[in-house]
Amino acid sequence: MSEFLSDSDFERFRTLIYDESGIHFSESNRTILESRLKERLRAAKLETVGAYYDHVKRNQEELKVLLDAVTTNLTRFFRNAAHWQTFENYVVPQIVERRKAGSDRTVRIWSAGCSTGEEPYTIAMELLELLPTGFKFEILASDLSLKSLMVGQQGYYPDTRINGIPDRFLAKYFDRKDAGYQVKDSVKQYIKFDYHNLKNDSGKRNLDVVFCRNVLIYFDEPAQKAVIDRFWDAMGPTSYLFIGHSESLFGMETQFKFLKTDWACIYGKGVTS
Repeated sequence: MSEFLSDSDFERFRTLIYDESGIHFSESNRTILESRLKERLRAAKLETVGAYYDHVKRNQEELKVLLDAVTTNLTRFFRNAAHWQTFENYVVPQIVERRKAGSDRTVRIWSAGCSTGEEPYTIAMELLELLPTGFKFEILASDLSLKSLMVGQQGYYPDTRINGIPDRFLAKYFDRKDAGYQVKDSVKQYIKFDYHNLKNDSGKRNLDVVFCRNVLIYFDEPAQKAVIDRFWDAMGPTSYLFIGHSESLFGMETQFKFLKTDWACIYGKGVTS
């Protein structure tokens, strides 16, 4: 047992975090929680874990900071090439084909758990390349981490973070700035960054695509099921769900249909193939 974090304190904090966010800390992740709590105690100038727990229970803003601290924000541009090939060659053409005869030509996408913004910016660049004249799009980018959202909103990435961006995209959609690149306003205008806890209903409806990749792995099965059900409610009658390549809805009671494309496996709502 850790001298810093007793079994009872560990149980209290992991219950609090789970109840507030759906993020599940197993015994194997205990050291991660412990290191994050040590950081927060120093920042709050508190001596004991118990005092910090009382502080969090009284202070909603500190609770948000704690939830931010325990999330993992690992991402990059064009992460998992097979997903982007599926998006380019299957999902977008399907949406365009269905919409071209109608009056609603706005494509609506949610990047849930967007971290520092690489995913929603990748989506925006793809749609600027792929959508025909007369089509529009809007992207909601949400996360539990306020720090990550601020990075995404700023849209500035150092040289070490731009790996994976094709040279033509870099030249077309970014400006060179200092030791990195700034996303152009012509791309940023399509994305709304917003704080959102996946434990709650987003209020969104009729979305065409939801990306929620490498987020469900932090939830236990009941929390995963609740999130997936909320995605179903938020999505349009014919729509697509991308989850992480190591994640699956197999064994979950859900109405989503498993879709095996030539490039990657995704999930669909109201689609036949």
